[in-house]
Amino acid sequence: MKPQFLKVAIGPTSSFRIHQNMIPYMNNRWHFHPEVELIQLHKGSGMQFVGDSIRRFSPGDIVLIGSNLPHFWRYDHTPLDDDNTVAYSTAIHFAVNFWGDCFLNIPENKQLKELLNDAKRGILISGATGRKIGKLMQKADQAMGVQRVIALLKCLVAIANESQLIMLSSMGFQADIAETENERLNAIYEYTLSHFKQKITLEEIADIAGLIPNSFCRYFKDMTGKTFSRFVTEIRVGYACKLLVDNKMSIKQLCYESGFSNFNSFHKSFKQIVDKTPQTYQKEYLKINA
Repeated sequence: MKPQFLKVAIGPTSSFRIHQNMIPYMNNRWHFHPEVELIQLHKGSGMQFVGDSIRRFSPGDIVLIGSNLPHFWRYDHTPLDDDNTVAYSTAIHFAVNFWGDCFLNIPENKQLKELLNDAKRGILISGATGRKIGKLMQKADQAMGVQRVIALLKCLVAIANESQLIMLSSMGFQADIAETENERLNAIYEYTLSHFKQKITLEEIADIAGLIPNSFCRYFKDMTGKTFSRFVTEIRVGYACKLLVDNKMSIKQLCYESGFSNFNSFHKSFKQIVDKTPQTYQKEYLKINA
């Protein structure tokens, strides 16, 4: 992908930035920045794009995004609730060398250096580990002076000590961060996310991109490392996961609600992407959250 460069503003009295975001569409574009990002998603759900990874995100998820790794979170379109807030997240942005050029190279910080290198693929932290890291992020937000730096270090060390982290982007993903194709790719993303429940023909999506169909197929594969049909399938399966968790309709109903026209195709695609059947996915989620 060729994402948009995002300038992260850091105040003159701070070496890194911690801020809360309650605007769901503030950075709702494919973007990157040289700063490492540690984000906790407190409220709201939707589709998460990190490198070449596409998956659902839920409240409580924490993601560590490495330097210059393209990403964005597309929140579901949800009516405003009682406190007029449909999204809420806390993000920490810091330069890899904000503590000095030699800090990561001392022997004691080998584990921390490896974590930040792994973060170039994006790392998902959820469940009990996510709750623990979330509390440490809150302490960092409340700390002052040197205690603020120590609190951030504690967050990163706690993540580095976990053995069950989920790597998001594939090992071979390499982002092309030139900006020349940014608007075209964002138009493709936006159109697909708005129309995935319907059949999207090659002709109409190629027209959105301003290309002929054959050229579009090559273009999209070159830019994303996957075919457009695979891209649409991953979005549909992600939305099906949301409906399975909501548990408000039968699996056959949600198959069609997610944009699939054939139940067998839905079942096969779901198992291929999620590595379990829709029934198993739903049972496991409901059991954990009973």
